[in-house]
Amino acid sequence: MGTPSVSLPGGTWTLGDLTVTRFGYGAMQLAGPWVMGPPADREGALAVLREAVGLGITHIDTADAYGPRITNQLIREALHPYSDSLHIVTKVGATRDEEGGWPPARKPEELRRAVTENLENLGLDTLDVVNLRLGDAQGPVPGSLAEAFGALVGLQRQGLIRHLGVSNATAEQVSEACSIAPIVCVQNMYNLAHRHDDDLIDELAEQGIAYVPFFPLGGFSPLQSSALTAVATRLDATPMSVALAWLLQRSPNILLIPGTSSVAHLRENAAGAGLPLSDDDLAELDKIGR
Repeated sequence: MGTPSVSLPGGTWTLGDLTVTRFGYGAMQLAGPWVMGPPADREGALAVLREAVGLGITHIDTADAYGPRITNQLIREALHPYSDSLHIVTKVGATRDEEGGWPPARKPEELRRAVTENLENLGLDTLDVVNLRLGDAQGPVPGSLAEAFGALVGLQRQGLIRHLGVSNATAEQVSEACSIAPIVCVQNMYNLAHRHDDDLIDELAEQGIAYVPFFPLGGFSPLQSSALTAVATRLDATPMSVALAWLLQRSPNILLIPGTSSVAHLRENAAGAGLPLSDDDLAELDKIGR
């Protein structure tokens, strides 16, 4: 696996002692509608995962709550036994209810169960990276993470988890986590239109901690969306390509995990993220979230 940094845009980043491609893949969309139940096209879902690895992607993001269990089972079916270079990052801290909601599950016994289920469904003895999902479906919620994060540190000491991260977190929660144990990544909503974590991204870059944005096109107003489309049209590119390329160029510690259930779309994202943006392009794009 000597070519990922050549064939994929952005090169690589190190999560603790694990080297991953900065262009990764988020597996959430492989489950059925609203991330519930099996995919309509199971073979298609397996093909996307195999194509991701075929492209040289070494960072796959998942959670046992997706489906629930479905996405992790698909990853295992498609890719197990895993290459030494492939690193699977998962999340715990939320479960699913029958209405498709994401109720929190952050008590120590719930986190232990979640880690155990991730291990079983992925077919692993140790999880490479586990993110503690905080907040709720609306976004981060202030409050101490000490009890929940401490429970994960305990599972890490038992050898069930290699590295820790946090997701959907406030800057204060990131700081609190770092005061308890080292983290390798923060996974929050961030994109051209939502720049609330700008300072946090720069601080994390100085500390060598990855920042993994989700929803690269989420929450744009019509005006912001039209501004992005105008730049994309001028560059003869898709808005998604421009959004991904901007994220890669925003900071070297940003890792991309765009999701899709289509092989063609996966290839398009990988190619599009390498779109070169000039200083003028970047200046124009910077206005979108201001």
